[in-house]
Amino acid sequence: MDDVFNMSMRKFLKQVGVTSQQAIEEAVRKAGKDVAGKPLKARMVLTIEGIDLEHVVEGEITGPREGFSD
Repeated sequence: MDDVFNMSMRKFLKQVGVTSQQAIEEAVRKAGKDVAGKPLKARMVLTIEGIDLEHVVEGEITGPREGFSD
């Protein structure tokens, strides 16, 4: 694959990673102690129009055990 494609793909994936982490952290803060230390099922769906791609990644994130304020 060429450099332009690789750079644009890496830029997109970096944006996905950063913004997804921010969204997860915000949602966990809002959930508060209800998720402390609990397994949280996560699912990410990537679709790309024009090439009929749907890629699903499923996993688990453990809620933080500390750092919640009352």
